[in-house]
Amino acid sequence: MTGPQIMRISGGRLHLHHGPIDMIVGADGPGQEAGFARAADRFKGLLQELVDELPHLRCDTGPMPQGRVARRMARAVAPFAPRFITPMAAVAGAGAEEILAALCDGPGIAKAYVNNGGDIAFRLTAGQVMHGVVAADPVARLTIGHDHAVRGIATSGRGGRSLSRGIAESVTVLAASAAEADAAATMIANAVDLPGHPEVTRLAACEVSPDSDLGARLVTRVVGRLTRAEVDRALVAGVTYAETCLGAGLIAGAVLMLKGQCRIVGDLPVKTLTGTELMHA
Repeated sequence: MTGPQIMRISGGRLHLHHGPIDMIVGADGPGQEAGFARAADRFKGLLQELVDELPHLRCDTGPMPQGRVARRMARAVAPFAPRFITPMAAVAGAGAEEILAALCDGPGIAKAYVNNGGDIAFRLTAGQVMHGVVAADPVARLTIGHDHAVRGIATSGRGGRSLSRGIAESVTVLAASAAEADAAATMIANAVDLPGHPEVTRLAACEVSPDSDLGARLVTRVVGRLTRAEVDRALVAGVTYAETCLGAGLIAGAVLMLKGQCRIVGDLPVKTLTGTELMHA
């Protein structure tokens, strides 16, 4: 594996790539260049720190990890116990937060974000807003202001980079941090399901990816034809769990997508919608 790759790309952004980590970093303000230098410097050792603790991070039990990012991962998934979840469910969000912290550790940064494969950590100063697109195609646009509590957005589901135990195409979660959003998106996507349905093909995670933290647990590979009622039933299961997370203060809201149907949980700042059936849960 080659070492960290750090380069400037269009739009005045920074691209950070190393192994499975692929980040796009943006910042506005007179401190941008110094911030990018701090982000790049912090990125250089990030992957190795995670690799050093990987055996612990792939387990759902065990001692608290030692590294700063690894500990952030463990804290993000802890509220979801006793359901099965490992710190790896929060790896992308936690990594984005770490680079964002370095980026913003100095003056002159009015607005900044780190997009780690679709999981986003961001900071806003007074008067700044963050625009984002959630769900598929896209169907929803968000505008998040400085006064909003959300500072992390993450998406999970069977259409993403990671394996999913549920059947949702995507579940996008807004939360106070990217690591918390990442963990919650994983769990809510798992909850959108029709256990034992003959149109859902599943395989052991270790057969799909030998190093998966899910081991022999079944993950979804193909979702065939479902009736409208079946789609609704699966989404209701996900919404029910998402509302539990909302009530516990773990998320600010979520957008759940399956077979052209969408459900929104929470009072999200959705601005425009196109092409998909939308229902507030």
